[in-house]
Amino acid sequence: MTIGIAPSSNPLRAGLRLSRTPEPCAVVVFGATGDLTARKLLPALYNLARTRLLPAGFSVVGFARREMTDDQFRAMMKDAVAKFSREPLQEDIWETFSHGLHYVSASFDDIDGYRRLAERLLKQDPSHGAAGNRLFYLATPPTAYATIAQRLGEAGLARGGADGGWARLVVEKPFGRDLSSARDLNQSLGRVFRERQIYRIDHYLGKETVQNILVFRFANGIFEPIWNRRYVDNVQVSVAETVGVEGRGAYYEEAGALRDMVQNHLLQVLSLVAMEPVASFRGDAVRDEKAKVFQAIVPLDDVGRDTVRAQYTAGAILGQQVPGYRAEPGVAPASNVETFAALRLEIENWRWAGVPFYLRVGKRLPKRATEVAITFKTAPLQLFRQMGSDNPVPNLLVLRIQPDEGISLRFGAKVPGTRSDVRPVNMDFRYGTSFGVEAPEAYERLLLDAMLGDSTLFTRWDSVETAWELVTPVLDAWSAGASPLQMYEAGSWGPDGARELIERDGREWHRM
Repeated sequence: MTIGIAPSSNPLRAGLRLSRTPEPCAVVVFGATGDLTARKLLPALYNLARTRLLPAGFSVVGFARREMTDDQFRAMMKDAVAKFSREPLQEDIWETFSHGLHYVSASFDDIDGYRRLAERLLKQDPSHGAAGNRLFYLATPPTAYATIAQRLGEAGLARGGADGGWARLVVEKPFGRDLSSARDLNQSLGRVFRERQIYRIDHYLGKETVQNILVFRFANGIFEPIWNRRYVDNVQVSVAETVGVEGRGAYYEEAGALRDMVQNHLLQVLSLVAMEPVASFRGDAVRDEKAKVFQAIVPLDDVGRDTVRAQYTAGAILGQQVPGYRAEPGVAPASNVETFAALRLEIENWRWAGVPFYLRVGKRLPKRATEVAITFKTAPLQLFRQMGSDNPVPNLLVLRIQPDEGISLRFGAKVPGTRSDVRPVNMDFRYGTSFGVEAPEAYERLLLDAMLGDSTLFTRWDSVETAWELVTPVLDAWSAGASPLQMYEAGSWGPDGARELIERDGREWHRM
């Protein structure tokens, strides 16, 4: 007699439960009528409510300049959730969720608006049971961060409510434009909030595969022993986007690929790949080890040799003609801003000395993909050289962060037949097919963590500063003429210089 598993069950999900529910609190969203709130924040909060991860006393207070009533705000947010939620809007869930949505109209520098906000929070606390717990989310332009923090302090909102509740501040990237401005921003926030109250959010750290880097490394005994310079040949962190600047030309003219992606997203992923094991995943344990990685990255002494910057020209993406960057709205006709950046870095510590880390990011590339590719050294004795290629394909581990989250491992196998031919094959794991559920959006995980007071996946100030210490000299050198701007056609894999950067070491970019 064979005992089977019911078709509707999934053995990989057996024993899984969602048990983390925060205390009742009020989430105050500054910039509540903006794009980030509509596309990400409210859909994320709605889905947390849908999966019963929000407390019964949860509430949201939108804060923005536009005049609006509570009902109008609720209608606006309903439209946003219906359009952008990863799951269809359910009327019964929305009805309950929307009762906790409120709105305050004021400019970000109007102290009277903050006093009205304080009165609103104090008034609604008893009905929501929030006990003075506040999460302030800055979904605003970075230029407003310091002003909002200052006004929150002046209104007495930076230390929680009168009932002894907590207050936390969530800050969106970019955390400054360079080292000096980042330090100024931190000092401005620090005058009002303590470091433990500040949650610098990087949505990449909320993605399932990024979180799984630590699980993959430290929960599996077969990988950690070979996760070092003795066995790893090189590491590549790549972000490819098919889109251009999508109407954000004015912003991108101020940012560029290095500021927009490398200083935060790519370096954060690199730190998780390279960090040492931790005793626990609580609080600062992970952030301490990440900070050590940033401190061990060798500053680039030859920016022209170890970096590449480029900008896309007109071309075709998926058979559709697209304009060049300089033809995008809001972009200067002679702009020298990079839409592609590549770097070669080294980490000078016992684990990684001598292993190159290659980073690249680009817009208008042929495929949308984000991944970490770890190439291992080839076996020292090529017993099968005569049976395959004179250049055996090395083992390769690929952590796919988006769009199809998963992990693949390439290794050599014998081709069926009378000959002993060796060919590379892939062993593949995909989140969606293995666990049978859609992964939550990154903002769902990070908002929940912020409400719980779990800062593990948020960026601490010392990591921000050290990352800028690495990136700012590159920006300065580029401004001085190092690594001249190259051009690449939209729909290609970037400029020739990016290929030359890695081929100079006798390696090549992993084909995504």
